[in-house]
Amino acid sequence: MRIDSLSQAGNKNGKFAVLFEDGSTANVSVAQIADFGLHSGRELSEAEYSKLSEELKLNSAKARAMRILGSRNYSSSEMERRLISKGESSETAKETVRWLEDVGAVDDHKYAEAIVQYYSAKGYGVFRIKDELYRRGIAREMWDDALAGLDNMRDAAYDFIGKKLGGSREKADIRRATAALCARGFGYDEARDAVSRYLDRSDEI
Repeated sequence: MRIDSLSQAGNKNGKFAVLFEDGSTANVSVAQIADFGLHSGRELSEAEYSKLSEELKLNSAKARAMRILGSRNYSSSEMERRLISKGESSETAKETVRWLEDVGAVDDHKYAEAIVQYYSAKGYGVFRIKDELYRRGIAREMWDDALAGLDNMRDAAYDFIGKKLGGSREKADIRRATAALCARGFGYDEARDAVSRYLDRSDEI
């Protein structure tokens, strides 16, 4: 593939525009110009052109990934799916995610811990937190370590029941409060224990 022209790419700082004989264009860096020996009239072999194209695709995917990370954290699988949905090939997406992991921009272990802390602080139980870890593509082998940092969920369940009931001992209120607690990801045993503690505390008062 012959290069018809090589010129500075307008307002793209540090980039140069390459026009190929087939009419296609690409923006390349100074490093790529040096690495591939690019210049007007240069005839790239099929292998060289293919390698340059793949490198440009990967660099574009990396830039896109960093823009995506500007909105929130992502797990590796979330990022891979997001890149593919944006038009990147599966291979390019996987390679980009590996690069993000290498530079520390994506870290599933830290992300899992952050998810656990965030949802537990909002008063959700283990089952709901596990649902979030699954939904965000965190590998199951990371769950136990992340969940090990949970505060006392027994107290969290009791606090929720206390606030929900507000002093009421009506059976209908207790059923509704118990259902609400379970809907937040707490188990039936945790709910029963929380109600029992609430009633015992109410008796003391």
